[in-house]
Amino acid sequence: MDGVALLTIFVLSVFVGYEVISKVSSTLHTPLMSGSNAISGIVLVGTIAVAAHTESTGIFVLELVAIVLATVNLVGGFVVTDRMLGMFRARARQSPPEDKGPQR
Repeated sequence: MDGVALLTIFVLSVFVGYEVISKVSSTLHTPLMSGSNAISGIVLVGTIAVAAHTESTGIFVLELVAIVLATVNLVGGFVVTDRMLGMFRARARQSPPEDKGPQR
């Protein structure tokens, strides 16, 4: 495929991805982030596997950049998922101690 066709596919996928994600209700964002984290983990493992068999230095540097970005994406996804799950955890409410007057 030539560059114009690849760019067209990329731009169309960005628009479709934005439309799909913007229609997701807020209650489904945590499962969606978990699925996204799984995909990021697969990308990370695949990038490491490909980098292990690279012979060109320039391509190896690009693969290292891809590994760093996939790692940041994976860790960031887990941080966001943890924060979103924290919003649903029951919070212990502490009531002030009752004043029973002087003890005798």
